Amino acid sequence: MDQLNVKEQQEFQQIVEQKQMKDFMNLYSGLVVRCFDDCVNDFTSASLSSKETSCIAKCSEKFLKHSERIGQRFQEQNEKLVQSQR
Repeated sequence: MDQLNVKEQQEFQQIVEQKQMKDFMNLYSGLVVRCFDDCVNDFTSASLSSKETSCIAKCSEKFLKHSERIGQRFQEQNEKLVQSQR
């Protein structure tokens, strides 16, 4: 990164930010689809039942904890890789 000029660094940073936003949107979309499919069963009402609401809360919490754990493991593996290359 030090070898890039200021403009190249800004362009690189913009690409990284776009990738992060895309990854976040994919994560969010996956959460919505997964929890909706698993929890919403009754389409006779315009609102969610208490059972559906509870299921969605538990599903989203579990999904986000799982995603966070995967991110931590990825970071740990990445750090090991960087250290082994030194």
